[in-house]
This record gives sequence, C-alpha cells and structure tokens, in this order.
Amino acid sequence: MQHSQPDPAKSASQGVGARVERKEDARHLNGRGQFVADMYMPEMNEVAFLRSPFAHARIISTTLAPETASRVVLRASMGDVLDIVAESALPTYQSSAQPPLASGKVRFVGEPVALAFAPTRAEAEDIAETIELEFEDLPVYADATTAKAATADFIHEGWTHHNFLTLKADTSFDALASQAKLVVRRSVDLARHCMVPMEGKAVLAYWDHQADMLVVYTATQVPHMIRTILAKCLGMDQGQVRVVAPDVGGAFGYKCVLQQEELCVAWLAKTHRKPFRYLEDRREHLIAGANTREHHYDMTAYADERGKILALDAHIVIDGGAYSVWPFTIGLEPGQAIGNLPGPYAFRGYRCVTECVATNKPGFVPYRGVARTGVCFAMELTIDAVARAVGREPWEVRLENLVSADLMPYVNVTNKHLDSGDYPASLLKAREMIDFEAVRERQRQGEADGRLIGMGFATYTEQSAHGTSVFAAWGTPVIPGFDSATVRVTPDGGLEMRVGVHSHGQGMETSFAQIAHEVLGIDISRMKLVHGDTAQTPYSTGTYASRSLVMSGGAVSRACKVLAPRIKRIGAHLLGAQPEDVELVNGRVVGPGGSVAIAEIAEAWYLRPDRLPADVDQGGLETTTGFKPKVDTGAFTYASHAVTVAVDPETGHVEIHDYVIVEDCGTMINPLIVEGQTYGGVAQGIGTALYEETPYDANGQPLASTLADYMLPGATEVPRMRIHHFETPSPHTEFGAKGMGEGGAIAPPAAIFNAVNDALQGLGAEVAHTPLTPRRLLEAIARAEAVQLRQAA
Repeated sequence: MQHSQPDPAKSASQGVGARVERKEDARHLNGRGQFVADMYMPEMNEVAFLRSPFAHARIISTTLAPETASRVVLRASMGDVLDIVAESALPTYQSSAQPPLASGKVRFVGEPVALAFAPTRAEAEDIAETIELEFEDLPVYADATTAKAATADFIHEGWTHHNFLTLKADTSFDALASQAKLVVRRSVDLARHCMVPMEGKAVLAYWDHQADMLVVYTATQVPHMIRTILAKCLGMDQGQVRVVAPDVGGAFGYKCVLQQEELCVAWLAKTHRKPFRYLEDRREHLIAGANTREHHYDMTAYADERGKILALDAHIVIDGGAYSVWPFTIGLEPGQAIGNLPGPYAFRGYRCVTECVATNKPGFVPYRGVARTGVCFAMELTIDAVARAVGREPWEVRLENLVSADLMPYVNVTNKHLDSGDYPASLLKAREMIDFEAVRERQRQGEADGRLIGMGFATYTEQSAHGTSVFAAWGTPVIPGFDSATVRVTPDGGLEMRVGVHSHGQGMETSFAQIAHEVLGIDISRMKLVHGDTAQTPYSTGTYASRSLVMSGGAVSRACKVLAPRIKRIGAHLLGAQPEDVELVNGRVVGPGGSVAIAEIAEAWYLRPDRLPADVDQGGLETTTGFKPKVDTGAFTYASHAVTVAVDPETGHVEIHDYVIVEDCGTMINPLIVEGQTYGGVAQGIGTALYEETPYDANGQPLASTLADYMLPGATEVPRMRIHHFETPSPHTEFGAKGMGEGGAIAPPAAIFNAVNDALQGLGAEVAHTPLTPRRLLEAIARAEAVQLRQAA
C-alpha cells in the first residue's frame, strides 16, 4: 500500500486538495452569524425550566401559585404528547421512557420537572421559583457499582436489574491465550464530563399560520431526524412540521439527539400558536449535560516474549446515566467500545464483555469520538504496559502489533474492514518528528529543576461514515442509508447545492463548493450551499460519526457528475461541435473552435430555449442524486500522536512540551479544514486527559456546576502542534476521501498518559485515571513509594 504526500500545487486551485479559506468565516468573524439567540419575534415568550434538586425521588405533590399557574406547564398538562423512547434490536437491551417533563419521579439532578414562560427569561425564572414541589427520597445509584448491586427501587419501572444491555464477543480467545508467555493486567478509567460547546441547547418554535405549520428553529446536527421524532411525539404529520437549524455554535454530538427541551418548546408553540424560545445557560449544561466518557476497563493482554499480543481479554463497564437517548440509543456507546477496542492492531484472539449500566445521572449522549477515546486510552496504555513488562521501547512493541500496510485491506478480529493506509509508517514518522533519540538523551541528562521528562505515543483508527449495515447491527430506530444532494446551475451560471446534513463548524460551505468546483469548474465564490432546513433540502439523517464529507459530499460530487454531460451537450451544440469533441474545463465547455461559459449555457436553458439542441436532456441543469460508499462498514481514518511532557514530582504539574500528529484521512478535500479540525480535537483531548471532570457525590449531586469547578484547557494549556499528512485514498468513496472530524480528540489522553508514565517509570509510579490532576499524580507517586518501602522492609 502506497501513501502519498499532499500535492503543493493544489494550494493554488479551488478544487479538491486546495487550501481555501472557509467561506462561512466572513460572517462569523464579523458578527453576522445567525444563531437562535440572535432571533426575535413579536409576542415571543422565553422559557425557563424548573429542574430536580434530587437524583432519585418520587414527586409527591406540586403546588402552583394561582396568579402564575397559567404560565406553568407540568407533564400532566401536556396531554397525549409521547415520551421519548429509543428502542433497539440489540439483545439484552432494556428501553427507557424519557418524559418531556418528569412524571411521577425524577431520575437525575437537573431533570426538568416543570417549565414556566414569560416575556423575559428573568420573569420566567421568577415564576418557576414559585412552584412548590414535595419529594420522597428513593435510593440513589450514583455509580455503576451501586446500580449493579440494586435489588429493588430500580430507576425504571418494570426493570429487574440496572444493565441497559450487555454485549459479549469471543473469537479464538482460549486457543490463542493459552500460547502466551506473558500476561499483563491493567485497570483504566475515564471520568465523566461534558461537551461544553460555545452555544448550549437553543430552540425557538412558532406556528406559521400562512403555511399552517409548526416551525422549529433549533441548534441541532440532525434537523431531518428531529422533524421525524417531533412529529411522532406531537401526533402530527411530518408535512406539518418544519425544522430549521441556523448557525450552530459547536455541537460535538451533544446536539444530535432529541432533547426534552426541544419537545417542550415545540409543544408550547403548537398549543398556544405563539413563538417560544429556550436558551440553555452554562450551569444547566454542566448539570444536565454531564453525560459522556465515563468508562471503566479491566484489560488483560496475552503476549509472547517480545510483546506481540496474541489475545486480549477485556471487561468494560460504562455508566450510561438514566435514559437511553433517541435515535442512537445507549447501545451506541457499548457497541462502539466492544467493536473498536482492538483498533489498529492485528491480534486474532479476543474476548470482551461490555456492560452499560443505568445510574442516576443524565443520559449518555454521543460525544466526539464516541467510545473510541476510551478504547484508545485503554488499548494504548496496555500496549505500553506490555512493553515495560518485556523491557522494550513502547514504540517498538506498538510497531510490531500494528496491522502492516501489505495486509490492507484488512478485516480485523471484530470484523472491522480497515480499508487502506500504512499504520506503521505513521508511527515511525511520529517517532522521527518527536526526535526520539534526543528526548531519550535529555532524560538521561536530567533536568536542572528536578522535573521528569516523558515521551508517549498513541495510534488509533477512526471508523467514519459507517452506514446501513453497521447501524442495522446496532438496532437503532433510524438507520442511515443514501444521502442525497440537489445541485442546480442558476440562470446566470452560478451553482446552488442543497444537502440534508448541517454544519456546526466543519466548513461544509467551503469543502462542498470545492468538490463541485473539481467537477464543474465553477468559481466557488459563485456557489451557495443550502442546508439545515427540512423544507428546502433532501433528507439526510444528519451530521454525526464523521460522515458528512463522505456521504453528502459524495452526493454533491455524483450530482455534479450527472450535470456535467448535460452541460457539455448544450455547450457542444452552441459551439457547433459534437459532445464527444468537447471538454468541461474551468467552468467552460471547450471545443475545437472555441469555448462557451457555463453562464451562456445556463442562459440558453432558462432564457433562450430556442438555442438548445433537439435532443437536450429534459432533466435540465438541476438534479437530485443519492450516494453511499461501495462498502458501507466505514472508511477508516488513522493517525499516530507523539508527545513529550515535563512532570513535576513535587507539585504534580504536567507541562506539554511538544506534540506531533501524523494523520491520514485519505484524500484531503481542504487541508486547512483538516488541520483546524485536528487541532480543535486535540485541544478537547487535552481537556479529557488533564482537566475535565464532573464528579458526583454519593447522593448523585454533581460537584462541578460552574466553570470555576469544571476546568477547561485554555490558550496557555494547548501547545503548539506539528502535523504531517499522509494521503491514502479510500477505495470506496468519492475522491478517496474519509471522514476525520472526530479523530483529533481520540488519541491525546492515551499519548499524554503514556508520556507521564514514561516520566514516572524511575519512581515506579503509574497513572490510568482521567483527568490527570496534580492530586491523582501525587497519589500515584505516594503509592509507589509506599510499595517500595514495604519491599525494602
């Protein structure tokens, strides 16, 4: 398998591979974006939610003040609105019904119990504070251990245990494990934390009397799916519901499910025929959005004397919170975990049990790199532990375990179809860029200030654009299939593209224009992307799972390729030539005797049909075309990260000195966007590794409800990163592109922890629990010292 370097000549063009600055930045950098918070309508009411102060309790009574009762809504007031139920075909799955407002009991701190509305948010909050609630305490299951031990008072009625589901895999495990010379065990933990997009949940709904339609403006990644479920829950035809996603200020998975607040605000607009709006504040997000990443791994690696892994045994426990979300269900997280744990490695023995446990916390929502940040963390720390056990360099052991390029395409032990790439080459390049020998020499010399230098590596795969067969196996309520795009040449020769996905920072308005330019040659300044509006775009399940560029971008490419011969036929006729004698070059049809611009061809179709050939394609200069990859099990992006750190054993402080990334997302449509996505993902991964955590006490109370408690990396915590690109085109997609939006967030915790453990090796200490706070690091050093003292005694 050959990987190539990006072509510098592409940077001067506008097509695939060009470093085109994002078209959408012009409005965002000048404050002209349009977010839900920017919108205002006459007679609009603001909505505030009264949220549960208890993690698990029965609602005994609710008392409303008579003077404000007409502006308060309880679950009982909402008539026949359906609860949010996400069914799954996965075996052992237990479903949960999530009411729009708590009904009968509350299941986590922050669950909405009632809502109030008024002309201003302050007035609505004042009304909400007049509501008197009486609760009866129930046992609180604040973590997976206590939840699994429960024998009564379950979180959901009708359940007999607290496992949402249990998944199992066993492939040749016993036979291969029995051949091992070495057994290495490790326990690894990821803390629960939030997504923290710049914009929280935001929804505005009103009744369009002219169209006799409910219109919902919402900050969502999946407008078409939100329309589907809103119509179902509200008992409406989908033709009576329009969902519009305006500019969205970050999402990261948080906005790809139906939120209770969306359903409540839509119901208000349908019922009262007036506009209503809700904007989530930061405290609400930190409490009710604390819903991702909480995984525990017990890993046992069976290896030969050189560290070559023969078999892996894993037990994964995921704290899934109180509810299974629609549409992806709680099954997505454990399904991704059990399937992606082997990552880029070639061992053939595998046994894994993954349990997803219901607790009194907010329900799990997909977050950038769904489960793969966790499995990469567990797998990469285990690889380093094996290397230490056999006395070899971690990069050497990692290299020997990676799937080699000559085996591509490769079907791994969990039936993942790794389509293309050179995983070992990415690791070797990262080793070169981090200057491995110089770091080892620096460690030998020691630091004058007493700090310890460490170096760590991590390699991962990112399954992107996975489609029908994968989601059907997970049994989700909505199964993605073809994505469609409508492409139309305008009467003056511009181009209009309509897609059902929606951008929340991915630069689609630019990259999709580059794809169209590559096929048709129209200047991208004359292109317009319409997206995010169910009334104006073809259906798509939306933006998630690093799928948009591959799926909708592929549909744009296919649609443009449908239009190209139509354009050439009209152009040839205008030139007095045969279609086979002309070419479409830089937005012009070029023939033996001259050329004609697409603008002239468009004028002939729309305004001067007398100039058209008799056999013109009656489809004209507009088409809608669907696309999905030839193999829909996913395209596999991959990367190797390397990092050096300085660890202060006296204070527990960790400083990142250098960070390098070697990534391969197939053909890059726009390297500038690829790098921006990667840098942003790494920043989030640093947050996972060192800062972000929502701890809970034994009563299920969140202990980080403000940004004074919930730590985020800032400009001084994110180092300058160096990135190198390989380009190994996927054989299954348009232009060989692969999705890559999640990848940057996957590897940093693993690489950083491996670097810290490398620094601590001389002290005998090891860390394996995110975030790596100074307290946790100093406790690890203290434990190692205690062990050494006992051994000396």
